[in-house]
Amino acid sequence: MSTPYYFKPVANIGPDHPVLTCDLCIYNANAAGVTAAIQGVRQGLSVLLFNPGWHIGGLTSGGLGFTDFGNKAAIGGIALEFYKRLGAHYGVEAEWRFEPHVTEKVLTDWLREIGVTVHHGHYLEKAAVHDGRITEITFTHGARARATCFIDASYEGDLLAAAGASYTVGREGNSTYGETLNGQQVRHSHQFDYPVDPYVRTGDPASGLLPGIEPGVPETGVGDHRVQAYNFRVCMTQNEDIRVPFPKPAVYDRARYELLARYLAAGWNQTFHKFDAIRGLKTDTNNHGATSSDFIGENYAWPAASHAEREKIFQAHVNYHQGLWWFYRTDPSVPADVQAKVNTWGLAGDEFTDTGHWPHQLYVREARRLIGGFVMTEQHCLSKTLVEDVIGLAAYTMDSHNCRRFVKDGRVWNEGDVQVELPKPYGISYRTLVPKRGEVTNLLVPVCLSASHIAYGSIRMEPVFMVLAQAAATAAALAIKGKLAVQNVPYADLRRQLETDRQILVWNDGLPHGHGNDSSPIGR
Repeated sequence: MSTPYYFKPVANIGPDHPVLTCDLCIYNANAAGVTAAIQGVRQGLSVLLFNPGWHIGGLTSGGLGFTDFGNKAAIGGIALEFYKRLGAHYGVEAEWRFEPHVTEKVLTDWLREIGVTVHHGHYLEKAAVHDGRITEITFTHGARARATCFIDASYEGDLLAAAGASYTVGREGNSTYGETLNGQQVRHSHQFDYPVDPYVRTGDPASGLLPGIEPGVPETGVGDHRVQAYNFRVCMTQNEDIRVPFPKPAVYDRARYELLARYLAAGWNQTFHKFDAIRGLKTDTNNHGATSSDFIGENYAWPAASHAEREKIFQAHVNYHQGLWWFYRTDPSVPADVQAKVNTWGLAGDEFTDTGHWPHQLYVREARRLIGGFVMTEQHCLSKTLVEDVIGLAAYTMDSHNCRRFVKDGRVWNEGDVQVELPKPYGISYRTLVPKRGEVTNLLVPVCLSASHIAYGSIRMEPVFMVLAQAAATAAALAIKGKLAVQNVPYADLRRQLETDRQILVWNDGLPHGHGNDSSPIGR
């Protein structure tokens, strides 16, 4: 059985390989990258699309089929076209809960229609910058590309960092931008509802802490280096025709699940809470509760790590997450009724067929974030401060998963989870997509955009990334045609084109506001 991976090196192509050239070069063929490619072609640009992995769609085709949209009415343009294309596949107007393999096919067919070839296995190595412009990017196997304008659609912000744009990693303190929800936070959501002993030998601090628990106590509102936890969005099924039993991971560390064993013994019983239904009698299974599929505290190095280092972190997440279901499936500490029900589930055998039916995309919820000419904060998310140069709307709850575990009063606690609803959808500034003036002048960043940690927690949804990627490609076309720095693209021209292309830029207060996911039936 093949296994999932992040980094799959390819043979060096040699010094005589021709340099590829284009108007617009896009790094990462996730949903945002594909959207940027579509819009670039529609705007008359020659486009190159480079992908560090081997699948199209990123997280959208990598297991997140239960779309985190916030509010469907806030989504327009190519993003809405995409969900309507999924709808056409399933025989409905639009589909928001879809199977991974269908998603990848829809995106692959779309790129074929517009004549864009995805160059897979191109992991960014470096960027050459002269007079404030990226002139060339090089990949780990020696391939090179030159373009007039570049879009960094990666989840990690690798191109923005290689180009020397300002960025941050982790959580700002509340004082940085006058916020209340940033920095270290100990709150009630996804918290231990029952006391759980944190020590290797219960009641004995001298025995040391269980794996995954850090020393020290949080200081509310103080910034740090930590990023919210990652996991996989696993596609599961009870359909016997395609069900594949959960595999034992390559490395199984039973100690990693002792917290869960103790939590179950204390009475926790919400194991199946986030088995969200999608098409095909399948699920998009996500993290839920105090100890679940989020590998809390084990991703801090990911944002700035090398590709080889990320592969190690990726495999550690595979082992942990597969081990979670192996623990549920086999461990005698799991209540018999829970274990029996878990063993009616398995991986969907017609999904991720080249990676052992395990998702190919790690859910990188947050990595680098650009520090651009404008920074989105919680004040914008709460509509207390309005944006003038709106390029799209966001509507999801301000949502950060937990960042660490610690000990207080002899029990374990989680820290970092924040879930705060919004009064209504809000606008995102064009300036969040571009570096500061005086930095890179031909780069746009629609995924690792300029936002505080907690504002990014609301913005970081796949439909919004698609919306922002369409705006980025539109701006790139205006910059190229006008021979402008991306910082100097006239907003009036950008807005006019976005409106022509059916982007939603103004929220109608007469509509239901929404803030997370709705509970409408599949197919509506």
